[in-house]
Amino acid sequence: MSSATTKIPGAQPRARKGLRFPSFSVQIILGLVLGVLLGWLALSMGPQSPGTDGSDPVPNGLTTTLDTIGSSFVTLLKAIVPPLIFTAIVASIANLRTVTNAARLAGQTLLWFAITAAVAVAIGIGLGLVFQPGHNTTLTTAEAAEPSSTGTWMDFLNGLIPTNVLGLGADTSVEAGADGALSAETGISFNVLQILVVALVIGIAALKSGAKADPFLAFNRSALAIVQKVLWWIIRLAPLGTMGLIGNAVATYGWESLRSLASFSLAIYVGLALVLFVVYPVVLRSNGLGVMAWFRGAWPAIQLAFVSRSSIGTLPVTQRVTERNLGVPSEYASFAVPLAATTKMDGCASIYPAISAIFVAQIFGVDLSITDYLLIAFVSVVGSAATAGLTGAMVMLTLTLSTLGLPLAGVGLLLAVDPILDMGRTAVNVAGQTLVPTVVAKREGILDLEQYRAASSENLFDDDEPEADDAAAEQADAAASDDASDAASDGGSKDDRELAEATTRA
Repeated sequence: MSSATTKIPGAQPRARKGLRFPSFSVQIILGLVLGVLLGWLALSMGPQSPGTDGSDPVPNGLTTTLDTIGSSFVTLLKAIVPPLIFTAIVASIANLRTVTNAARLAGQTLLWFAITAAVAVAIGIGLGLVFQPGHNTTLTTAEAAEPSSTGTWMDFLNGLIPTNVLGLGADTSVEAGADGALSAETGISFNVLQILVVALVIGIAALKSGAKADPFLAFNRSALAIVQKVLWWIIRLAPLGTMGLIGNAVATYGWESLRSLASFSLAIYVGLALVLFVVYPVVLRSNGLGVMAWFRGAWPAIQLAFVSRSSIGTLPVTQRVTERNLGVPSEYASFAVPLAATTKMDGCASIYPAISAIFVAQIFGVDLSITDYLLIAFVSVVGSAATAGLTGAMVMLTLTLSTLGLPLAGVGLLLAVDPILDMGRTAVNVAGQTLVPTVVAKREGILDLEQYRAASSENLFDDDEPEADDAAAEQADAAASDDASDAASDGGSKDDRELAEATTRA
């Protein structure tokens, strides 16, 4: 066959591919590096006003800009969570006709939640006894302070009952001004657990309604497609959001606060690393799954969780990578991932409370017995469900301390380093939220193994937006074929007809 090419009369030349942007994961890394550099620059600039009159220091313009960029990105992600959870769960309920083991899937999911949480809390207790964080600190009990909110065992039941059909609530904060006047600020919040319950109820009702619910289910499928498209646009801003989030963290917290709690902080991060890089790989290998494939597929959600410090804000990305990269069926993932985002927290609900409880006990001179350690394990495994209606590791910590009868004032000793520790905790939380649905899907034989093995952070958005160059190339090929057919049918010269027929056959 000749390598020469012949121009077809009337055919347009194929457009050359232009300058391509770096891959999505590279963009995230670039945003992370740029954020660190800008954060250190903002930190070196110092506050705009030191706040010597007793007021809080006023951050400089760069810090404010980074904070605005990062918080706006997380706000956008959180805004898409309610419609995403609702439409995805209703759609998955509608597809339950094809899922014969739905109850077994739910049971296996909860079982693996408990198994991995138990291992994580055991690691936390062990590290607490090894590092002795309460004995290796310069802090004293005089610096302790009562927490602003606590967790109770009734939170789970209260969180299950929706306050309204949308699962929305109002948060009101009251502050006292310099002149003693009170000002109130009210904002809208949502409870993921309540939205989950509402969506389940409506989805089951639609399923039981038969043909009458078909228009509603068709509308829900269309709404889900629209929500996913908006989500795609928001996630594309992740590199910019990463820059703002990590930059603001560096500019605001620095690393000075780690000095007095160095042993405690080191114990937390060693525990998080053991769970993420030892326990999870062992679970994957024991179920016949490749470790590197899982890391490649889940990495976009893990790294976003680290910089955003929000499991709920990362939820859309977590569900996306679980379905698209790791091969978990959407009918199962749309239920398991939102549930995991509220109850599966190996970082916040297992490692952190265990080490923190030992720290508080040591600094207040309280000797813990074997029964107390068993209580820590019990609260870590079960307590995350009890606090599912609330957010924050401090809520889980106060539940643990109150169950053990330890002073809640010890929580105030840990607030200085909480933002720095929260980055690692949230990353491990989200990693576990992708791990369990993947393992359960594999054990139940519904995991797309080919898709899992090909997992990559680069195919997160495949099939959402066709490449412009590829579309132009297809149009050029189609135009060339049409021109060739026209030349043959219009009875042109013999050479043209032969050329057109040869091209058409090719």
